[in-house]
Formats: sequence, structure tokens, C-alpha cells
Amino acid sequence: MLNFPVIDPIAFALGPLKVHWYGLMYLFGFLAAWRLALKRSERAWSPVRRKQVEDLVVYCAFGVILGGRFGYVLFYNLDKWLSDPLWLFRVWEGGMAFHGGLLGVLVALWFYSRHIQQSFLALGDFVAPMVPIGLGLGRLGNFVGQELWGRPTDAWMGMVFPNDPEQLPRHPSQLYEAALEGLVLFVLLMWFSRKPRPAGMVGGLFLMLYASFRFLVEFVRSPDNHIGFDLFDWMTRGQLLCLPMFALGAGVMLWGWWQAKAAKSAI
Repeated sequence: MLNFPVIDPIAFALGPLKVHWYGLMYLFGFLAAWRLALKRSERAWSPVRRKQVEDLVVYCAFGVILGGRFGYVLFYNLDKWLSDPLWLFRVWEGGMAFHGGLLGVLVALWFYSRHIQQSFLALGDFVAPMVPIGLGLGRLGNFVGQELWGRPTDAWMGMVFPNDPEQLPRHPSQLYEAALEGLVLFVLLMWFSRKPRPAGMVGGLFLMLYASFRFLVEFVRSPDNHIGFDLFDWMTRGQLLCLPMFALGAGVMLWGWWQAKAAKSAI
């Protein structure tokens, strides 16, 4: 059994203000994405120029924060919100959802693509390889904060989280997600996007791979206590949300491939 490396979830305090590692991970993710975007904007086929990167990051940041909060409320706590509508705005009580953040970013990219008069799919392809950085860091923040842990296990990788009231060895599912949704996804997307691809291909691959990795890890991640399983006594809310995400990614990739094939045939 592995030992949990006890780390104070509060990185530092400034008077009454307590700064948590989870919040810092968001900041580090945006900074890293900004630096990578600056480098990628130098490519000849980039839809974004260097001077536009800062605006793009700001748009995406608002999309992540607003979409993540709305998604958490709508996908995971709709009943609570209906009984207490103002809870939506009490963000200090916690609660963010990736699928909501994804929708928020897509909306932000659509608005920004119209603003700079560039293809929405091409802009999505530009942003997609940077997303796993924030995902991986965010999962590390979950691990430090002892949240979203895994299901009980008697395997060697089992870990007892100090805040777990049952004190059972559990899968450190946050680390699995950090590895798959963060490191592995980042490497694959950077490799795939190293040369020009048909519009939508990189973004579509991101959707498919993330949905696949998340779907797999959900088998060892504890489902939300107030939701449990949605279908067949084994499918979680996270897995259910990954199904349309995978289908959308596959559809976008097929569309990009078809468009490229049609353009080549027309020559």
C-alpha cells in the first residue's frame, strides 16, 4: 500500500485570504498554456498571431471558469441549484466540472474566432494541445486537496487518504487522470499537431482521447455520493457525459478527413 504524502492544501495565506494549491494549479495551467501558445503562434499555419495570444488566453480563461461552474451546477447539482439559485454564485464553496469548462471554452473560441475572422475549427486545433497542461495540473490539485479519490482496492497502489472517513485503501485516481489526461494526452496531441492537419482533426482527436481516458479511469474513481451510478448499475455521470464527447470528436475528425479528401480530388 502506498503512503499518502500529506501536503497542506493551502499553499499560503495572506491575512484572512487562503490560497489553495488547486487554485494555483489553474494559474500555472494558464501561464503554461500562454507560453506554449506564444511559441505555436510562430508557425506559418497558425490561425493566431503572437499579439493575439493574450486575448485568446483571456477568452479561454473566462470560458473555463464560467463554463466549469455552470457545468458543475447543471450536470451534478441541478436539484441543489433549483432549491437555492444563489448557490450558483457562491464559487468559494467549490465545484467545477470539466465537461462544463469544455463547453465554456468552445463558446469562447466561437466568439473569438468571429472576432479575428478565423476558422472556429482551426482555432480549436490551435488550443487543443495546450489543454492537457491544465488538466494534468488540476488533477494534481485534486490529489493534494484529497478530493475525487478512487474506489476501495486491495491492490498495491491502494492509498489511504487522511480525510477519508472510512479510512480504506483507495485508488489514487487523481494521479491516473493526471498521467492520462495530462501527460499522455499532451504528448500525443503535440506529436499529432507537429505538422498541418485538416481543420478539426487535432481538436477532434483531443475530444476522442480525453473521453476514452476519462471513461476508463471512471471505473476506479468513486462516483459522486449524491448521484451514484446513472445506467446499468455501473455507468457514472462522468462516463455518460463522455459518450457524446467521443461521438462529437469522431464526427469532427471524419468531417475534416472528408473535407481534405474532397479538396484533393478537386485539384
